Amino acid sequence: MTALVRTEEILRDLVAFPTVSTDPNLECIAYLAERLTDAGARVEVHADPTGTKANLWATLGPEGDGGMVLSGHTDVVPVADQAWSSDPFALVERDGRWFGRGTCDMKGFIAGVVAMAPAFAALPLARPVHFAFTHDEEVGCLGGAALVTMLAERGVRPAAAIVGEPTEMRIIEGHKGCCEYTTHFTGLEGHGSGPDRGVNAVEYAVRYVSRLMALKDQLRARCPANSRFDPPWTTINTGALIGGVMHNVIPGKARVEWEMRPVVWEDADFVKSDLEAFCRDELLPLMRAVHPQADIVTEVIGEVAGLEPMEHNAVRDLVMELTGANGTDLVPFGTEAGLFQSLAMDVIVCGPGSIAQAHKPDEYLAIDQMAQCLTMLERLRARLV
Repeated sequence: MTALVRTEEILRDLVAFPTVSTDPNLECIAYLAERLTDAGARVEVHADPTGTKANLWATLGPEGDGGMVLSGHTDVVPVADQAWSSDPFALVERDGRWFGRGTCDMKGFIAGVVAMAPAFAALPLARPVHFAFTHDEEVGCLGGAALVTMLAERGVRPAAAIVGEPTEMRIIEGHKGCCEYTTHFTGLEGHGSGPDRGVNAVEYAVRYVSRLMALKDQLRARCPANSRFDPPWTTINTGALIGGVMHNVIPGKARVEWEMRPVVWEDADFVKSDLEAFCRDELLPLMRAVHPQADIVTEVIGEVAGLEPMEHNAVRDLVMELTGANGTDLVPFGTEAGLFQSLAMDVIVCGPGSIAQAHKPDEYLAIDQMAQCLTMLERLRARLV
């Protein structure tokens, strides 16, 4: 059985696990644990505090520092309200592509590295090969943060990491950070005929969104002169404004779900300080003049630093040799790579598929992209003995 055939078999199984971030991933992790155990890996499963999600950390080869981490996240985004041509949780091959939720983002890479595990295990590895499969990357990199904390506490020091997010097999040496927040507004309900006797949480949420829009323009003006990102400035996106029950009721609750992707961390501090002052000095005094218990609370979903391009990056140079690439790129989307970099690893992002297909109906992974990934992993295998 070829590596590509094994990869398709594993990917078919992985897609069938509906690991949407809101749902458990334990069955998927158990499947991966069994596959890696059968390949001879030392496997650990670490549950989150709820007991419904888990990370997997597995190792082939000797104990000790150094070695390579092959990293991917097991969660996928929802399929609700998307018009799929086929069952999103059943792998379908068509026109040289594998269709299914998570095929490119990023179960294809996971399937590939698990398919290659027996080949890695068959060698007298001089350095360890680690497999890191996480939960909840799509909602704040929660699993990745827990994983790197565990590694730091244990003193585990891998030398390098390849994060297999879909890059069309381009080598990505830098990306923006990703910060996700939910801001909750508590007002005072009432009858719509007497708006001055209530505190309309939705209206104050709208003012907050207006402030976010104004900050977007200010962030453009703060764009670093040497920024290589596209777009080159820190961005803000308002993902949702939710509140209210019906036409004639003053809404007492609302929330704004928003994100920020900082080019430099100072921009994140600037935005958060501005919003804190705006709520404290402008919105809350007006709300509490009517209802002293009114409040605005921002919940941090996740704050993940970006991947900083480094002058010296051994895994970047290695993968350029393995793939024949003559350059590297930066991307605006976030990954878990910055978390691994915080442990002083050399890190790149490189994986099969295109981010343009991620999060959409009829998500797919081109089979020739997967074949390129497997070629890279086969060449990597020869460099670890």
